[in-house]
Amino acid sequence: MVTSILGLPVHPLIVHATVVAVPAAAMCVLLAALWPRFRHWFGWGPLVISGLALVLYPLTTSTGEALEHQLGASPAIEHHASLAEGLLPWLVGLTIASIGLVGWRYSGSRLIGGRTVPSWARVAIGVLSVATGLGSLVWVVLVGHAGAEAVWSRA
Repeated sequence: MVTSILGLPVHPLIVHATVVAVPAAAMCVLLAALWPRFRHWFGWGPLVISGLALVLYPLTTSTGEALEHQLGASPAIEHHASLAEGLLPWLVGLTIASIGLVGWRYSGSRLIGGRTVPSWARVAIGVLSVATGLGSLVWVVLVGHAGAEAVWSRA
């Protein structure tokens, strides 16, 4: 794996993509769950962006581990890494919620076969979307803050 580009570690470069993708995915999922007009307009958008965030996660963590081996461990880096591990369940939940939102958007009030979508399914998709959207936002801020503290405490 490439650990640097033009002398810069790859981890900070990929982290910036992740720091944009995770909140964007969370906001899109929240908006699609709470605002039917947005859900209709944006269509597959929440799924695409949450899928991108999920794909960026292993790239970000693997480059972070490579940077940690290069710099050496510290309590601040260990704290950042342990928080980063906790982001994955939020991203998986966010992606599952976005799959539900796409299904909700394209099925309207009917499932395949003409049966009506049960109201409990719409409520479950909405609750999962709000919970994982807010959880992802909070968790990515915690991870990022711990990472910034790890960087600036070494300076």
